[in-house]
Amino acid sequence: MILTMKLKKMKADKQTEAEIKEVLDKMSEDYKKGNIDEVLTLFAPDPDVVLIGSGTDEKRIGLDEIRTQVERDIAQTESRSMEHRIISISSAGSISWCATESIVHATVSGQEITFDGRSTVVLEKRGDKWLIVQMHFSTPLSGQAEGESWPTN
Repeated sequence: MILTMKLKKMKADKQTEAEIKEVLDKMSEDYKKGNIDEVLTLFAPDPDVVLIGSGTDEKRIGLDEIRTQVERDIAQTESRSMEHRIISISSAGSISWCATESIVHATVSGQEITFDGRSTVVLEKRGDKWLIVQMHFSTPLSGQAEGESWPTN
C-alpha cells in the first residue's frame, strides 16, 4: 500500500522563514563558538538524520556520526565562521527546505582561509521547534569555468 500526502509546495510564510533563519543563525553561532552540544540540538534525534559535507568521507548518518564530524571540524580549526545568504525557503505543512550560499572563514594551522559554500537543508517542525533532518554542504567545483556544465581539469 502506498500512502500519499497532498501538500502544496509553497514559499514559506514570514513566520516560518524567520524561524528557519533563526535555526541557521544559531547553527552558525554555535559552530563558530565550538559549542558542539548546542549544534547537535538543532538536528533531529533520529537514526536516519543525515549530514553530508564537502569532504570525500563526510557522509554522516545519525547523531553520533554527526557529532564525530562536528568534533573533527572544530579540532582541525583554530577559528571558523560562516556567513549565509538565503536563496530560498519553502515549506509544506511541518516540512521546510532551504538553499543557501555561504562564505566560510577559518584558521587552519595558523593559515586563514576563505571559500564559497552552498547548502541545502531539510527541516521538520516538531512541537514548536524546527529540527534539521537532512543537510548537505558543498563547494563549487574547481576547474569548472563559469558558463560551463562540466569541469575541464
